[in-house]
Amino acid sequence: MKKRIVGIAMAAVVVAASLAGCGGGSAETKAATGTAAAEADTSAAERDTAAASETAAAGGGETLIVGFDADFPPMGFMDSDGAYTGFDLELAQEAAKRLGLEYVAQPISWDAKDMELETGNIDCIWNGFTITGREDDYEWTEAYMANTQVFVVARDSGIKSQADLAGKVVECQVDSSAEAALKAAPELTATFKELLTTADYNSAFMDLEQGAVDAIAMDVIVAGYQIQQRNADMVILEDSLSAEEYGVGFKKGNTELRDKVQAALEEMAADGTLKAISEKWFGEDVTTIGR
Repeated sequence: MKKRIVGIAMAAVVVAASLAGCGGGSAETKAATGTAAAEADTSAAERDTAAASETAAAGGGETLIVGFDADFPPMGFMDSDGAYTGFDLELAQEAAKRLGLEYVAQPISWDAKDMELETGNIDCIWNGFTITGREDDYEWTEAYMANTQVFVVARDSGIKSQADLAGKVVECQVDSSAEAALKAAPELTATFKELLTTADYNSAFMDLEQGAVDAIAMDVIVAGYQIQQRNADMVILEDSLSAEEYGVGFKKGNTELRDKVQAALEEMAADGTLKAISEKWFGEDVTTIGR
């Protein structure tokens, strides 16, 4: 780049010299000044790039990059102002603050979460992430919340229990805990007309509203929030699919960061912060740490 800039500047010298007889001032002086300025700008850009690289390298351990599904309210999602928010993201932001880390919310495709974690694009998965069935796949914090997998149906569907799902079309999020629970219950899924997967639960609710599916299998916490926010004429079946617990998942071997986040969560439980954030989002304390 520098050679090109100098070459252009030299061409400017030739042109300026040919016009010297027609105009006032020194063409040579102007060209030399332009060349020096161009070289100075190039050097400044190189210094800025080097400084940015050094800053990024130095800051590698100073951030907490939280991987989450941006279509999973109330745990993590984009609000009407275009900002990422949610119960889990508030917990993560508070934990990062207490650890002196810069909090970064990184939306991910849920079915690519393992790749994102393995490649270092994120530091943890914190988004209604179920420990049950994945105990050996990640470094986990202690469970901070209990959850169940349930079915959501239209109120006037006539579906009152899981037995009534026979011959019905059921949908769940791809690579979700609901999908795992359904795979573990072949005697139930064999009765379905069809079991579909979708990228996110917003799409699933639209499918249910439009009558494209008869039921959604999903987390009870998320189901209740979605029904309330949509003011939807839907109900949650009383007989649940499975019980589970939520935790924060880290890459295998990353016990150092896991332990730091665990300590922050325990501190938040002790001083009432966990309770306050839970009551803000759910109207009650649904957290389990220290209880």
